[in-house]
Amino acid sequence: MEEWDLYDKNRIKTGRTMHRGERVPDGCYRTVAHLCIINSENKMLIQRRNKTKSSYAGLWDFSVGGHIISGETSAEGIRRELLEELGLDMDFSCIRPGFTVNFDTGFDDVYIIRRDIDINELVLQESEVCGAAFADMEEILGLIEHGSFVPYKDSIVRLVLQMAELGGIHKILKDG
Repeated sequence: MEEWDLYDKNRIKTGRTMHRGERVPDGCYRTVAHLCIINSENKMLIQRRNKTKSSYAGLWDFSVGGHIISGETSAEGIRRELLEELGLDMDFSCIRPGFTVNFDTGFDDVYIIRRDIDINELVLQESEVCGAAFADMEEILGLIEHGSFVPYKDSIVRLVLQMAELGGIHKILKDG
């Protein structure tokens, strides 16, 4: 059973842990991470969640995502998730998240990388993933609208793809 570190509101480890399925204690937070792989055509590699998943079964999702287990950094965790779910190994030691989303019970580090990936070389983890494809912003927003994609806010999808295209949040802010 997965064990997760717990953090305070300032993202400082509390020294406490929890297990998957347990309720996050009041005043504590956990860490998850997502990876968005964007190719040279500004299309995102998306994965289809296995129909047996307990949440968002059968829906399309960002390239990779998951909980950070106890003792891992988010970079180590997203590397592990990428290897497990898609069979790709990338070094994240010099890559920082593009941004972090705070949610009620934790922190979600969103990594954005530009890489051309050959879908035929992916090794999908059958218990987690049942498909992979590339999709542009309009295709992803259409999948969300039709209930076929994890229900992210349109603004998050737009932010990810704009950050990948422009090279970071500061360029988006500067250029409008």
